[in-house]
Amino acid sequence: MYAPYATLPDRSRGRQIDEEESSFRSPFQRDRDRIIHASAFRRLKHKTQVFVEHEGDNYRTRLTHSIEVAQVGRTLAGALGLNQELTEAVALAHDLGHTPFGHTGEDALHEMMAPYGGFDHNAQALRIVMMLEKHYAEFDGLNLTWETLEAIAKHNGPVVGDLPWALRACNAKIDLELHTYASAEAQVAAISDDVAYNNHDLHDGLRAGLFDDDDICSLSLIAPAYAAVDAKYPGLDANRRRHEALRRVFGVMVSDVIDTSRARLAAAGAQSVEEIRALDHSVVTFSDDLWVQLKELRAFLFTRMYRAPSVMVVRERVAHVVKALFAYYLDNTMGMPDRWHAEIRATNSELERARIVSDYIAGMTDRFALQLYDRLALEG
Repeated sequence: MYAPYATLPDRSRGRQIDEEESSFRSPFQRDRDRIIHASAFRRLKHKTQVFVEHEGDNYRTRLTHSIEVAQVGRTLAGALGLNQELTEAVALAHDLGHTPFGHTGEDALHEMMAPYGGFDHNAQALRIVMMLEKHYAEFDGLNLTWETLEAIAKHNGPVVGDLPWALRACNAKIDLELHTYASAEAQVAAISDDVAYNNHDLHDGLRAGLFDDDDICSLSLIAPAYAAVDAKYPGLDANRRRHEALRRVFGVMVSDVIDTSRARLAAAGAQSVEEIRALDHSVVTFSDDLWVQLKELRAFLFTRMYRAPSVMVVRERVAHVVKALFAYYLDNTMGMPDRWHAEIRATNSELERARIVSDYIAGMTDRFALQLYDRLALEG
């Protein structure tokens, strides 16, 4: 049963292009399915989460991360009486706009795009689902519902001030009310991202040998979990011990969000999704105590994983790859694949050409970008 503040499919604001709705799928199920079948979603399989995709088969990619976010989102949405289908759609779409090589690639592309309005992966995700996926006969993009587009645009909260150009362009096509908070489902998708990456980055960092179990047992969020496992399963195999401990940490984060959000939703007294949007604060959050522990964990991961010397060496190389590809194609736009040529011929503007090149590079996988760079370097 839905809570009164849930987003109901039969009250959707609809799609930008009217369509006859399915007789056996809700509008948000249909959004989810279109996202799963999108080319951009498939490419997430070969895009970095932290480690470059080909460095090891056991590390997370953007695709496995998105699936884990969706799993957390369904759990949280179900516990809070929210729409699980909308939550899942947003969770699966939230990273569609990421470049190859994760945030390193995004930073490099943003630097190259600085004269042309910059680059933002959240805005790019919206651009993909509204414009860049070109498979349907009657429209560009995926023609998602207003609610899913709103959630992709502002799942991290209201977007005000100097908007990324891609977000401005999308919002000009359909008003997403960027100044308000999004639905509770969108907020669940956002916090599910936090839960998922804090959990799996610990797993991946340990597997990569960037730190060990003793190192993370110094953290206030982690130590009780290892102590509980040691008390219940003395002498447990090291890998099983680690897994048992970290799944408890995962459970602590999920339970904390559920308990805290239930209290905040009750205090807000919202009786509709519109009342959720009208609030001046988010309703799906961690508790203050857990947030302090998560800040400690994030500081640890930043130093020991995201800025580890071995990771930084790779970051430097892949940043150079993205910058070199952008510079090459800005001067050689007709060297891009044929499907881009009509769009290139339609503009005499360097600004628009740069944005086309940005779309092309942002859509690359890690592997393709590295192979293309090597081939172009050999040719040049």
